[in-house]
Amino acid sequence: MRCDRLWRGARLATLAPSRPGLGLVEHGVVAALDGRVVYAGPAGEAPSFEADETIDVEGRWITPGLIDCHTHLIHGGDRAHEFELRLAGASYEEIARAGGGIVSTMTATRAASEDELVASALHRLDALIAEGVTTVEVKSGYGLSLESELKSLRAARALGVRRPVSVTTTFLGAHALPPEAKGDKDAFITAICDEMLPAVAREGLADAVDGFCEGIAFLPEHIERVFARAEELGLPVKLHADQLSNLHGAKLAAEFGALSADHLEYTDEEGAAAMAAAGTVAVLLPGAFYFIRETKLPPVDLFRAQGTHMALATDNNPGTSPLTSLLLTMNMAATLFRMTVDECLAGVTREAARALGRLNEIGTLEAGKSCDLAIWNIERPAELVYRMGFNPLHDRVWRGK
Repeated sequence: MRCDRLWRGARLATLAPSRPGLGLVEHGVVAALDGRVVYAGPAGEAPSFEADETIDVEGRWITPGLIDCHTHLIHGGDRAHEFELRLAGASYEEIARAGGGIVSTMTATRAASEDELVASALHRLDALIAEGVTTVEVKSGYGLSLESELKSLRAARALGVRRPVSVTTTFLGAHALPPEAKGDKDAFITAICDEMLPAVAREGLADAVDGFCEGIAFLPEHIERVFARAEELGLPVKLHADQLSNLHGAKLAAEFGALSADHLEYTDEEGAAAMAAAGTVAVLLPGAFYFIRETKLPPVDLFRAQGTHMALATDNNPGTSPLTSLLLTMNMAATLFRMTVDECLAGVTREAARALGRLNEIGTLEAGKSCDLAIWNIERPAELVYRMGFNPLHDRVWRGK
């Protein structure tokens, strides 16, 4: 069998559901043709390959390329001053209600050009790529006007042109209320449904639609309107849910068949069960939990008991999680949320792919999928979760190269 590249002498964590746990293979090979995996498994079971190039990885571990399935990479400015305020005792909600938070980033984002947004985001993206990330989700949501939301989504798409990485874009118009709305959430949601969403869909700029369901953002009845319109336009949905209180956002997301519900610190058993039944992935964001000093842990035991799939992401954003390391994210999830090594590694590969609706393309080492690999200088997979501030990446492969 012909292949253009063959990686041999490898230990594999395939994450394939056909194998238990992480799908470990002690003596493995990976073969690729035209950017796709044609074989990943035991060397002793591999067909005879005629490879254009053979790479001996000398016993290193190969995992699927990492996937950051929840980021806000595109934004102007930073919020370091708000960090100081929080250190002095102010809460996230107090800062937001005083005109800080998302609205302060909105002002900087509106003032920035598309090129400036791309340039600033590339620094953050490069940090992720350096740790083996091959796919990243990027949300809008800091423009909060039609012009600025379209600008942000175009900038997000441009990242995938400027770097060898797959970019999935999400329209997050229902993120916060801009000042010009003068407190009228209903009117702003109408503008999202009647103007912004159709324009985003018409230009093909978003792969999904998101919202922030919280007292300081939008109520469930607002989100329902956005999701119903997204459904009409053929766009899948996801939701920032139950982060600061339980407005039953997880259940709402499940009712619309959402790809994911994210944050989830206050999700109850009903919400966890609804997500499991709908196949909605729980995306846990330990960076935000840590950064805002949250004390309410997400109900990991409930998710396990209900069979809810769990993913992990950085939630990279300027206000509540300026984090650009999926490796540190895994360590935080294990340390703070008591997730297992297997759950953490699956959470940034297979389950992250599921949360993006792309499990048929990425997230595991299986024939037919994109050949996105991370090759590691480690002795066992647990090292990827155990270490802090240490990057053992040896090589990164995106679409076979």
